[in-house]
Amino acid sequence: MSSQSESKINHLLKAWPKGTVGTSQWLRSQGVYRQLADTYVKGSWLERVGRGAFKRSGDEVQWTGAVYALQTQLKLSSHPAGKTALQLLGYAHYVALGPESAVVLFGSQNEKLPAWFHQYDWKTKIRYTMTRLFGDEKILGLANYKAGDYSIKISSSERAMFEVCYDVPEKESYEEAALFMEGLTTLRPELVQALLEQCRSVKTKRLFMHLAERENHSWVKRLNLKKVDFGSGNRVLCKDGQYDRKYKIVVPKEKGA
Repeated sequence: MSSQSESKINHLLKAWPKGTVGTSQWLRSQGVYRQLADTYVKGSWLERVGRGAFKRSGDEVQWTGAVYALQTQLKLSSHPAGKTALQLLGYAHYVALGPESAVVLFGSQNEKLPAWFHQYDWKTKIRYTMTRLFGDEKILGLANYKAGDYSIKISSSERAMFEVCYDVPEKESYEEAALFMEGLTTLRPELVQALLEQCRSVKTKRLFMHLAERENHSWVKRLNLKKVDFGSGNRVLCKDGQYDRKYKIVVPKEKGA
């Protein structure tokens, strides 16, 4: 390897956070084009994660390091959402998250993830949802999460709870959503208000408010629900459930009811 190539790989590794994926697009921005990247692979400086994606040789890369590349290098809106975001934020003790629990990622409608992300073994299941839950609003309610030497954007507890409600009942259970809501005693009413007004799913908004009022959280009193469009008609989450007349939604009966 020439001294120029050695200097370039040293510069590349200094700019490359440990534990993250480096895409071909990012390598090109660092002056490392395809032929040189192949040379670095042959020289055991880099390893391939998949087509168009690499990692530092010997580096252990987890799914968060891949999300870092999606967000910072490919400029995608994909982020840890729903139950996974709440888990990262410390709310996992409210529900039983077993080893088979999937990592939940949300992204904008029609925002497909690259093939290398789907094909690599991240040692965990990944469930990715493309949705316009908050319309064209991509950053409302996102928060920074420190993962080792790098940070990624994840849903705040407020946005994550909306995403959990969005997944009920097809992918998450009403009971788990209720347990999560039970622990969310300090949500920011200003952000909840903004999310309620921006949310495009009537079922999600109704279920969110049903659960929040069921827990009688103090922040609920600071919301202005007159500004929220809750739609018309009933929404049914289960058969033979109980009916919430205020939010016109049928939910599972409480035990003992």
